[in-house]
Amino acid sequence: MAWQASDDVLEPLLEPPEWRVEDALVDYPAAVAEMDRRAAAIRAGSERELVWLLEHSPLYTAGTSADDAELLDAGGLPVHRSGRGGRLTYHGPGQRIGYCLLDLKRRQPDVRWYVARLEDWLIRTLALFNMKGERREGRIGVWVVGQDGRERKIAALGVRVRQWVTLHGVALNVDPDLTRFGGIVPCGVREFGVTSLVREGILVSMPEVDAAMKLAFEDVFGKDGRP
Repeated sequence: MAWQASDDVLEPLLEPPEWRVEDALVDYPAAVAEMDRRAAAIRAGSERELVWLLEHSPLYTAGTSADDAELLDAGGLPVHRSGRGGRLTYHGPGQRIGYCLLDLKRRQPDVRWYVARLEDWLIRTLALFNMKGERREGRIGVWVVGQDGRERKIAALGVRVRQWVTLHGVALNVDPDLTRFGGIVPCGVREFGVTSLVREGILVSMPEVDAAMKLAFEDVFGKDGRP
């Protein structure tokens, strides 16, 4: 274990999180089960933190604040009740999911701090592609103003914190089927649409997005848990 000095006191440095990138689509219930298992191991100190990048088969997920009236037309897609915060959203190919299993007890035991850091992570990722991502008061997630001057959501957040270990995370639209968002009221917001990197003219591959996400994550969270 490495150590660093802080106000003349030696503090242990966190090990860097494990980064796992999936090439194939991951079944949603299997992903939730793996997150639960890994979170328990992190709490027990038997496994290190994890940042897990993946894509899901098409489905809708409903967070703890979901309103059934906002499911307009599932179109035959499964709808999974999720333990994460938030409302309804769509997951599918072309959308990069970033599940973060981090130990906030050792980093910063503050959920608001953590959610703000996730937004920073996404904003810095977009900046690496010369795209300006922004926050909006009262609307969780990251927003962009397109070439047509209209504001749309490009990334969503949904988290759960169990005994200070985080589960779930972020969803960045790279090039998903945006028509699927028409089956729901995404995250409960009716007034604004949804967009993606490719729709906004940023033609990138998923490996390029993964590399940007890792670089931005280390800027925000630090390689050893301290930015």
